[in-house]
Amino acid sequence: MPLSVCWPRGICFAALLLGFVLSSGTSFAAAPAAIKPAAMTKPATQLKLAARPARPSSRAAHAPARSARPGDGLHRLRDADGAPPGLFHGLVPISFALVRGSADACGAGCDSWIAAEGTIDPGAAARFRKFMKQIGNRKLPIYFNSLGGILEQALAIGTLLREREAVVRIGRTTLRECGFEAQDGETCTRLKQSGRELHGEVWTRGTMCNSACPYLILGAPSREIAPDATLAVHSPRVMNFTGGSLTYEVRAQPMQQAMARLDRMVLDYISKLGADPRLWTVSRSVPFEGMRNLTREEIASFALDRRERIESPWMFEAANRGVASKTILVRKEGEASFRATRFQLVCFNQDRFELDVERNAPAGAGSASLALVSREVRLNFLSPPRRSDSRETWGVLLDFGQARALATSAAELVEGPSNVARADDATFPVDGDGLQNALKLLLDTCPPPKTAPQPVVSPVPWQQIPWPQAFAAHPLR
Repeated sequence: MPLSVCWPRGICFAALLLGFVLSSGTSFAAAPAAIKPAAMTKPATQLKLAARPARPSSRAAHAPARSARPGDGLHRLRDADGAPPGLFHGLVPISFALVRGSADACGAGCDSWIAAEGTIDPGAAARFRKFMKQIGNRKLPIYFNSLGGILEQALAIGTLLREREAVVRIGRTTLRECGFEAQDGETCTRLKQSGRELHGEVWTRGTMCNSACPYLILGAPSREIAPDATLAVHSPRVMNFTGGSLTYEVRAQPMQQAMARLDRMVLDYISKLGADPRLWTVSRSVPFEGMRNLTREEIASFALDRRERIESPWMFEAANRGVASKTILVRKEGEASFRATRFQLVCFNQDRFELDVERNAPAGAGSASLALVSREVRLNFLSPPRRSDSRETWGVLLDFGQARALATSAAELVEGPSNVARADDATFPVDGDGLQNALKLLLDTCPPPKTAPQPVVSPVPWQQIPWPQAFAAHPLR
């Protein structure tokens, strides 16, 4: 069975029979004469393919390098036997942790999940099997957040996910036990590797599943990729690893054999899952030096997530200011592209909030009115909306009572010629999952309500788009 690998830091390594394949700057392969007899005692078929992951966060990129010290409890990958010095050193292997959150933190009726974060290393599949055995028959969603790793291990984990009938999502967990420590720092990493049950929250915006990771999640029978998560792919690259002076003819054959074996292994895996082999074709078409994010249309076409409507739960995030948000992607029958509708709830104080809706602008004059209607409350957005290119943003102010009422049930966006409800008004369902918890967390970041008359306030900047919010200075009607 060939072994294929995708490592973070843009470094890749591969070996097959008498050849080595390394995804890095230049190609190399071993000549038969360069292999010592003792080396043949190792597995003969070792193929490691690496795909270059997306760039780490700015915090991680500027953090000072620190290797693990004996006894500090932090497990990091060390140099593999026979690999170039420093190739694997310092990377944090993927960890699997059982996390409990608030009610409905991971969906309706879901308060516990498995957090799987880090590099897919040589022992990942064995650790995952052991972890799943320890938790027994509990059916918990698994949130992956990974830059990549060893492809063979990813496929092995994918097979285990199929056996366990797992529900897989892309998301990152923030642990309460970490306190003020960085979530990607050593303290949090040790906690995630400890095997303890932890407590935290899960969020999806800006999370990723790159390189070998998309093939891992492909194995799960149920895959739910959030609208604001990223999947990215690119191709491997072959390199010479003998250090000797070899002709192109000597190097070419083992490199070609390595890639042919890799193609067969991945395509056989995809075929068994009933997925679309174009996922691998697209990966191989992207140069190693680049990285291509899969579009939502490709994610659906390649069977990574075939849903035609994808609605994230409301989630709280403490960015520059606290914000509760959600995103809905919809592709109607006969349409080629998905349409995105984004919601953002921010507070000025504990009794004054702003709710904004940003969506595709309809052709022509568009709607004269837009309202969000639930069983308890009707919020009429101020008209006309602010337009920029093909998008429009609607805004409305509300008090705490209205925000709390909105969190008690599902709602609908209603658009029509006026703010008076009509039977022929177009409606768009909006689920309230997660809003109660997100609103509670948002309130903790809001200043107390003011008893004095409210001053005119500046527009609240949108967290995901460059255009300013409209209507924040208007009183609620």
